[in-house]
Amino acid sequence: MLQLNDIFQENGILSKVLQGFEPRDGQREMAVAIEEALFTEADANGSLRRSLVVEAETGIGKTLAYLIPAVLSGKKIVISTATLNLQDQIIGKDIPLVKEILGTDVPVVCVKGRENYLCLYRWYQYRSNADLSGAKDPNVHRIDKWLKSTKVGDKAELEWLGENRDLWSKISAQSSQCLGSNCPEGSLCFVTQLRKRAGAARILIVNHHLFFSDLALKKEGYGDILPRYEAVIFDEAHHVEDIASVFFSSSFSQYQLIDLLNDIEQQAKNDLSGEKTATLLPMLSGLRKRGENFAALFPQELGRFYLTAFIEKISQVVWLEEVDLLNTGLANLEKEMALLAPYGESWLAFASRSDSLGEKLRDIAIAPDDEDAEMIRWYEKQQRSVALSATPLEVATILDEQLYRSVECCIMTSATLATGGSFSYIKKRLGLGEDTKYLQFSSPFDYEKHAQVYIPERSFPEPTDKRYPEALNRRVCALLKVTSGRALVLCTSFKAMERLADALEKELDYKILVQGRGSKTALLDTFRKETHSVLIAVASFWEGVDVSGESLSCVVIDKLPFEVPTDPVLQTRIERVRSDGGNPFFEYQVPRAVLSLKQGVGRLIRSTTDTGVVAIMDVRLYTKGYGRTFLKSLPGAPIIREIEDVKEFFRLVVDPSTH
Repeated sequence: MLQLNDIFQENGILSKVLQGFEPRDGQREMAVAIEEALFTEADANGSLRRSLVVEAETGIGKTLAYLIPAVLSGKKIVISTATLNLQDQIIGKDIPLVKEILGTDVPVVCVKGRENYLCLYRWYQYRSNADLSGAKDPNVHRIDKWLKSTKVGDKAELEWLGENRDLWSKISAQSSQCLGSNCPEGSLCFVTQLRKRAGAARILIVNHHLFFSDLALKKEGYGDILPRYEAVIFDEAHHVEDIASVFFSSSFSQYQLIDLLNDIEQQAKNDLSGEKTATLLPMLSGLRKRGENFAALFPQELGRFYLTAFIEKISQVVWLEEVDLLNTGLANLEKEMALLAPYGESWLAFASRSDSLGEKLRDIAIAPDDEDAEMIRWYEKQQRSVALSATPLEVATILDEQLYRSVECCIMTSATLATGGSFSYIKKRLGLGEDTKYLQFSSPFDYEKHAQVYIPERSFPEPTDKRYPEALNRRVCALLKVTSGRALVLCTSFKAMERLADALEKELDYKILVQGRGSKTALLDTFRKETHSVLIAVASFWEGVDVSGESLSCVVIDKLPFEVPTDPVLQTRIERVRSDGGNPFFEYQVPRAVLSLKQGVGRLIRSTTDTGVVAIMDVRLYTKGYGRTFLKSLPGAPIIREIEDVKEFFRLVVDPSTH
């Protein structure tokens, strides 16, 4: 059997198939640890299960470090990522490389959520409707052509689809509209074929959303999406708690109701006579109006708020009356849909959706007499809709019962899992057992020579100081003049982003790219091509942005990324830590901010030749005690406090050929 040393050592197989390969102790040690975890046998009672947590910083090569042992193990393994981008990278780039390294075929299938695949039944319905397709929609012919060649029906194959996302929503294989065994296209269904391939494959590549959707279905006894597996490997595992929280939640929204009513109305035009449709439309109109009345109960202020507090304001009686009206409307709709079953396969599916929506509404809106303290009930007011949710206070127990006890081995890896050198935060939040093994591998990149961390001098205003916004604008402008643009500026709020963008556009001659003024892909493409541009962004740009080379020589972070505790779920979790006798700031809020900061800082050095400066514009790193935890979590680059030192570093290291 092929040994890992044969692959990862200096003159091993990997060095022969991967151009520019450099042996990395961390990569080899990580692969050995994963092999050990995967090959650990259960005891006589089958009770021994292994959990392994690995923080592997940028440059370790963690994807190959877990893929190769996974394939060699011969076990049925799910590899779950946080993003579709990483999923596509594993399938398109890493798996072909593993095949070459091992000299064998890899029985792997990429499984995405149903909405990523075309539904043949919905497509033929759309295709046959003269009002929706044909000459009025030229994309119909493009999809017809695609269907003659595609084997999987994945929208990722349609590069032009971004131009018409509305079309895809009408023809995708959404679970709420699946006809199951009653579908006339069932034998050719892309999702059905995918499940067959998944059942036969040993390695399944999924994303966290799909994984936890499957786990939630199993928890509720509604079947499953994924076939049985022996082990799971989570990449980008720092997202596990938040994504698990979403899928173990229950939600009801005005949008879901409108979506159901629109689908019914469209199907009526396909299946029913004009007379029958005319008798159905008033019911749909009435229920749509009830949904609007229900949404009108809520204040206009946008955001997330406690549901219980809102109910107390308007009175329990008024609330229950409105919930009952909407619930009764959904119950009547379910009965009507069931009566229409003889007219086509879709109507029973509509009956099921109506029942499910009513059940979710009742479960969230009407608290039981012994209200479950482990569930947080809240609502979100959006511009055109309102949504109700019930979210578990903690997912640790759920993960223990539904995940850790059901697999032989659970491996979690990411570039950011430890805070201040400790795994205590991730251990507690994810309910990891005492037998869990923790490993930490530092980046092989030479941060000491290739990077510096700039933090302003002590007299620079703290973010809470009213002088801070203006001081930030001036200092960032000064920095970017030194770096000649070439910067990714990461902000902690949209307001701060827009304010800083306005200041930079006035002061700098470089092209200023701003999140929201183009797609993420388009902005990053321009940023890579226009070497001296500046990209200003929030949220999703803090991670997953991989720009190597001269175009990214500076990362600016406006302040430490503490979450504003206005979200009901965040607030309640903070209160739970406090009620348990802990300090929520140090045990919960600081670790979450540290993980976010590490992601942002990690955007700078992406290869062995990259150089540059990370500027963290927050003096609390030195003026507050908790700053030490953040500083301990930064890579080993020297810290500088003066603009002149930035100039000197760029003169000597980043741009030596120009001086």
